[in-house]
Amino acid sequence: MKTVITFGTFDLFHVGHLNILTRARQLGDRLVVGVSSDALNIHKKGRAPVYDQQDRMHILEELKCVNEVFLEESLEFKSDYIRTFNADLLVMGDDWAGRFDSLSCLCEVMYLPRTPSISTTSVLEIVKRQK
Repeated sequence: MKTVITFGTFDLFHVGHLNILTRARQLGDRLVVGVSSDALNIHKKGRAPVYDQQDRMHILEELKCVNEVFLEESLEFKSDYIRTFNADLLVMGDDWAGRFDSLSCLCEVMYLPRTPSISTTSVLEIVKRQK
């Protein structure tokens, strides 16, 4: 059984999120998703997510392409998460290209193209302009 692992904030869940998760799941038998904690998101992006970590995790748990969801508390623990879930493949969006190549000693690393013209940041900008 091939286990695929991926990570993200998954705030303001949109079709880009669904596309990468669906593609990741097609690459294996099982998809495990690490959801960035609220604290990690503040550290990475300088802002709190719109939806809290429990709500974001719940959304992902209900997707048929996702087998398991866990809370990612630190970027530095990615190797630990890969070992814990016995992942064979790490999938990330290509905006992270090269950033996780060092983990290729633990599992295969693949960067998938993002869905064009959609991101949580762009959704937030659209909402701000409509006010």
